[in-house]
Amino acid sequence: MANPTAVDADPDADLLARLRRGDEDAFLELVGRYGPVMQRIALSYVRTPSVAEEVVQDAWIGVLRSLARFEGRSTFRTWLLRILTNRARTRGAREARIVPFSSLVGDDEDGPSVPAERFQGPDGRFPGGWTSFPTDWPEQELLARETLERVNAAIRELPERLQEVIVLRDVEGWSSEEVCDALELSAGNQRVLLHRARSRVRASLEAYLEPA
Repeated sequence: MANPTAVDADPDADLLARLRRGDEDAFLELVGRYGPVMQRIALSYVRTPSVAEEVVQDAWIGVLRSLARFEGRSTFRTWLLRILTNRARTRGAREARIVPFSSLVGDDEDGPSVPAERFQGPDGRFPGGWTSFPTDWPEQELLARETLERVNAAIRELPERLQEVIVLRDVEGWSSEEVCDALELSAGNQRVLLHRARSRVRASLEAYLEPA
């Protein structure tokens, strides 16, 4: 049996077909489905929610204008996010914000995800291993509203590339292949970015949950 094409496997295939026929309800359904994640990704590049909204609106205009040229070589949402990120980066650069705001306080993608002192040195029993393993937190604490808010805050503090990857993988549930395609990343680079993002969020939660 032949492998399914991208369109056949696309969860938005029906909505996309209706959109091509000019169905306004299909467009509104797509906006409702992807608007929140588009806003969140755009906000990692620009300064304010209002500017992020403008970027999202511009991306949707781009989708409608380019719809006839979309050949289905990727899923619709992958193509949509690629359009969004291109516009968000352009707008961010126009605002003289090529470097994300969070990095102005000394953060960067290449810094250590976890402080070096958390690991054993060359003279330790297990060189490179944890000096103490990360804490297992009670489920009720992890589910508490304030803890979830801390998770969201920690994600917002990440550099833009780390935000993109962790939002799409862990918040939206996209596959690694889709994220690589949408963000034009290699599989190895996507894994590294996701690991760094998760490590920094976990470190932020450790500082929040553990007693001083």
